[in-house]
Amino acid sequence: MPPALQTILLLSLSNVFMTFAWYAHLRELAHRPWLIAALVSWGIALFEYLLQVPANRIGHSVMTVAELKLLQEVITLTVFVPFAVFYLRERLTWDYLWAGLCLLGAVYFMFRSRLG
Repeated sequence: MPPALQTILLLSLSNVFMTFAWYAHLRELAHRPWLIAALVSWGIALFEYLLQVPANRIGHSVMTVAELKLLQEVITLTVFVPFAVFYLRERLTWDYLWAGLCLLGAVYFMFRSRLG
């Protein structure tokens, strides 16, 4: 599997864990003290780091750090929007679309030298 594809896969999986670590406690542990939520979140985040660190190491063999960071942000929004809508039951607004379009523009400018 090419390094870029490995990176995207690992970053996507790590982002699922991180999204749950950062936001699931708002729904599942809202009635518990924040310290409990923080400890549970740290436990979930461990799995995120076990995927994130290798993803960045593999990705850095074929991308710059800036490209990796932007890729991470695009994946974050791609994971977060369905999570917010379906898990947290947030209302989908046009702002998600505009934010996504801004990120697509950022991707274009970051990777345009590779496009030809």
